[in-house]
Amino acid sequence: MEHHNIKPAKPRILLAVSGSVAAIKFEILCRCFLEWAEIRAVATKSSLHFIDRRTLPSNVPIYTDEDEWTSWKMIGDEVLHIELRKWADIMVIAPLSANTLAKIAGGLCDNLLTCVVRAWDYRKPIYVAPAMNTCMWNNPFTKHHLEVIRRFGFRFLSVTDPITRTPACGDHGNGIMLEPHVLFSIVRLSYKSLASGPS
Repeated sequence: MEHHNIKPAKPRILLAVSGSVAAIKFEILCRCFLEWAEIRAVATKSSLHFIDRRTLPSNVPIYTDEDEWTSWKMIGDEVLHIELRKWADIMVIAPLSANTLAKIAGGLCDNLLTCVVRAWDYRKPIYVAPAMNTCMWNNPFTKHHLEVIRRFGFRFLSVTDPITRTPACGDHGNGIMLEPHVLFSIVRLSYKSLASGPS
């Protein structure tokens, strides 16, 4: 994985996807961000149940847990989650499932995505778009886990909560992920504001 000291013309965004049914929108999310940024993607094993990798843009490399282990052979070799962290200016996790949220809040790093988060340089922004069943969203564990990661500086891709609709499971209520173009707009505006600094 190459690194350059020259600041790229476009921001480098690491798009991560976890195992929520909202992962079916990941292709659209990739295409939205490609209009503005250079993209690399990280997918959990569970998310691959919802993604057709053949439909993703050909210029978006997607890394999985298997890549983490097959890319490292011996001492001195690059470690994928560290290289991805170094490469990225921004990380966006969309959707962020209840399971991955719980892992991150607990400091676990048992897959490529959570290893990147554990190694992340928190001077750089990290955005999350929660997506889960309504009962999971309303569970006290979720509130606690969200409070934990907010304290670490995670930025939430929602105005208040995920939007209210009837999800695939049929339970009407909160927990639906924002639409990809909305997520893209929030990240772009937020990052531009951070990049420009105080006036």
